[in-house]
Amino acid sequence: MRQPLDGVRVVDFGQFIAVPAAGAALARMGADVIKVEPVGGESARQIGIYGEAMVRTYNGDKRSIAVDLRTPEGQALAQRLVRGADIVLQNLRTGVMESFGLGPADVRAVNPGVVYGSVSGFGRGGPSRDRPGFDIAAQAESGLMSITGEAGREPQRVGVPIVDAAAGHVLAEAVLGAYIGRLRFGSGRDVEVSLLDVAIHLQATTWGEYFLTGREPERKGNGQPTVAPAADVVPTADGAIVLSAYTPAHFARLCALIGRPELADDPRFATNPDRVAHRAELLAELAPAFADLTSEKALDVLVGNGIVAAAILSYEQVTRHPDVRASGTFVEVPDAAGPYPVVREPFRLDAVGTPARTPAPRVGQHTREILTELGYPDSAIDDLVHRGIVGTGEE
Repeated sequence: MRQPLDGVRVVDFGQFIAVPAAGAALARMGADVIKVEPVGGESARQIGIYGEAMVRTYNGDKRSIAVDLRTPEGQALAQRLVRGADIVLQNLRTGVMESFGLGPADVRAVNPGVVYGSVSGFGRGGPSRDRPGFDIAAQAESGLMSITGEAGREPQRVGVPIVDAAAGHVLAEAVLGAYIGRLRFGSGRDVEVSLLDVAIHLQATTWGEYFLTGREPERKGNGQPTVAPAADVVPTADGAIVLSAYTPAHFARLCALIGRPELADDPRFATNPDRVAHRAELLAELAPAFADLTSEKALDVLVGNGIVAAAILSYEQVTRHPDVRASGTFVEVPDAAGPYPVVREPFRLDAVGTPARTPAPRVGQHTREILTELGYPDSAIDDLVHRGIVGTGEE
C-alpha cells in the first residue's frame, strides 16, 4: 500500500528535537526526507546519550547528507537541493539560513511552490527574535513553570522537553496544511512556529480560565483546583493511583465502593466547593480504603464501576503495560550494530501494513547517493569530499 506522502521531497535542516520531529512524522507518512547536517554531524550528535536518543528517535527513516554550509560550494549544493524540494524545514537561529542563501525568500525565488517551515524560540517579529530557542526557556516564559509544582515550593519544569516535542507535531500539522493548499491553489507558503506560542497553546484552557476570571492560576501540585477528588494521588499497597470522582453521582459511587457511603453526606464534602476546600481531609478519609490494595486491585474496583482512575507507573512498568504492548508503541529498529527500540509515531494510518523502520543514518551516509541524484559526477563528488565540503561517513 502506498503511503500518503510517497514522492514528496522534504529537506530537513533541523537540529535537536522540534524540526527533526516534524521531519520524522513526514517520513513515517512516506516522504523522502533528506537530513542536511554539518560534516561533523548535527549538534545532538555531540551531547552524549541524550543526544543519541534524539538522533535515534527523530532521524530514522531519513537520508543524511553532510555539507559545510559555511563554504560557497556547500551553499550552492544546498541551494540545488532545495530547488527540487516540496517542503523545507529549519530551526537555525534567525538570519543564519539567510546568510547561506537559504532563507524563505531565497528558496522561493528558485522554487515558488515550496512550503518553507521554520521553528524559532520566540517568533521572528519581536524583540527576542535573535534569542536561541530552548524548551526550558519557553516553559519558563509561557507561564507553564509558574503553575507546575507544589504550593509554596519552587516552580518546576515539566519532566520532559514537552514544548520541543509538541512544536514538532504543530509544525508537521501546519506544513501539511500548507502543502494541501499548494496542491489545491498552486502557491507555496511560509510556515512559522515558535516554541513560546506552542507552550502557551498547550495551556489554552488554563489561559481561558484566566481570561474569564482575571485570577492568576497557582501551583497546587496534584489535583485540579476547582473540583475534587480530581487528578488526586492516593497511595496503594504497591505504589499509587490517580483518581477523579467529582460529579455528585461519581463521588457517591466512590464512597459506596470503599464502604464509606456516609462521606457523601458529610458537610465537609457535600458539594464540589466543599470538597475543594477540604481536599486534604477528603484524601485522608479515602486513603485507608486503598492502603491494603495493590494498584491493580484498586483499578479493578474503581474502573470496573465507572470511576476514572489509573495506576502511576514507572518506565519499566509502562513497557509491560498490556495496552502499550497491544498498540506496538515501542518498535525495534534494525541496525548493523544490533537492533534498538524506539517510540513509534503516535498515529496509525492503517490497521496493518505499516512500513518497516530504518535506523537513523550515519552522518553523511547518503551524501554520494543524493549528490548523484542532483547530477554531480563522481569526479566532482570526490573533489568535494577531498576538500571537506561534504562528508560521506566513510573517512
